[in-house]
Amino acid sequence: MIDITPAQTDPRIASLLAARESRTLDFKRVSGKMVGKALETICAFANTEGGILALGVADEKQERGAGRLYGIQENMEALDEFTRKVRTQFHPPIETISFTRLPYTLRDGNAGHVVLVRTTKSDKVHSIVDDGIWTRLDAGNREMTAAEITELSYRRGVRSAESEPVAVPLELLETETWRSFVAARGLRSGSFAEQLQRIGLALRVGNEVQPTRAAVLLFADEPGSLLASHGSRADIRLMIYDGKQVVPGATPNLRKTPNTIRGPLIVQIDTTVKTVLDELAQGLTLSGSGFKTKHLYPERVVKEAIVNAVIHRDYRLNRDIFIRLFDDRIEVESPGVFPGNITPANVDKAGSKARNPLVAQNLREFPVAPNIDAGEGVKMMFAEMASAKLYPPQYRQNTEAAVESVTVTLLNLERPTVWDEVSHWIDTHGAIANADLCQIAGVHTLSASRMLKVWVDQGVLVPLPDRAKRNMAYAKPTQPSDQQSLLSEAQDNKL
Repeated sequence: MIDITPAQTDPRIASLLAARESRTLDFKRVSGKMVGKALETICAFANTEGGILALGVADEKQERGAGRLYGIQENMEALDEFTRKVRTQFHPPIETISFTRLPYTLRDGNAGHVVLVRTTKSDKVHSIVDDGIWTRLDAGNREMTAAEITELSYRRGVRSAESEPVAVPLELLETETWRSFVAARGLRSGSFAEQLQRIGLALRVGNEVQPTRAAVLLFADEPGSLLASHGSRADIRLMIYDGKQVVPGATPNLRKTPNTIRGPLIVQIDTTVKTVLDELAQGLTLSGSGFKTKHLYPERVVKEAIVNAVIHRDYRLNRDIFIRLFDDRIEVESPGVFPGNITPANVDKAGSKARNPLVAQNLREFPVAPNIDAGEGVKMMFAEMASAKLYPPQYRQNTEAAVESVTVTLLNLERPTVWDEVSHWIDTHGAIANADLCQIAGVHTLSASRMLKVWVDQGVLVPLPDRAKRNMAYAKPTQPSDQQSLLSEAQDNKL
């Protein structure tokens, strides 16, 4: 039995009651029938974006206000059964579940508690023993189909297209790039096919040996062309724009003809890095002004952004990497979502999750390996941009597009001194309002409004949704919602 001791009312309950069920929040009263449904919710949260299950709270459709607070005391035996099954019924085990209890005066006037069960996005695909694999919808759960499970396995990086065989003739891979690799790697014995098999880059399929997709990417002179017939792409497109935005229409605002960079991955990386750095070194004449601007990004950061896009992209997808140069920024867009449990909010802290370990491992074996920082590259990018007094890299996932992608944006803008205090305030409090900025920066309301508008225009802040203008507050684009941020702070009073 879980020991519950009376405590003062927790003020976060008010925010909990004001929230509605969503993709990341669910409510359940504690009953014998609750256990199975609660396990499905935890499984679904782990398989999607994470979330919080509030136990002891009725759904907002059933009750209103404090009348929803039945508390876990309604059925402590069911809660005990649930906590036991959380540890035994998931395959593989979900290791990121935490329990937090919040004290409150319940609907009957007695002191009691609700329990928040917090689950973060997992880097695996989880099932419930004898109850399938579940995903989270906008306000409910659904068992996944076999096709959806396969897709999730690819998205999480549990499976990777790089290790799958493709029907490409082996002789098309026995190139100068292969010979350079094999000399550095020290592979001397056996035939070409045997050497590829020995290092995991070819598989026997029936009576023939086929290269893996990774082998085609690493050694073929034209991997993008060879893989096109298999429904994917592998090239890089470099677009240089005149101005700060893409202007659609019959006459696009391209400063130069788009450049498609092809070849084995080691060549793509070297060529792209050199081409982009040469463009940045020339500077740009700002559209309509005649003034020339220099790009301030550290060279090492630009290289890392390009290398990451090549190594971590999802090579199943029929889309190239896009690098876009504007007057005020660089955008590097890589097909596929973040692998594992990485999100835009934790990308600078979560470490590395290799979607394509065969590609990453073998790129290091070339005579001159690309800049691979062994899991520390993104942290380095944040540190280098901070040292250069630039805004931190901005990451976003484009999940609404026909082909999903991750974009990192490097702003060519020196951040004002006050930004560091604003950033720290948001990290601590979840959001910032006009009055907060007035206090931090020592400015009047109108000046604070102008500063906030500039940051919104630059994309480093976004207004919180569903807020009236007089009550507006702002968060970072990668910040959790104010509801999620508030609830995730509940780390004390743990069961």
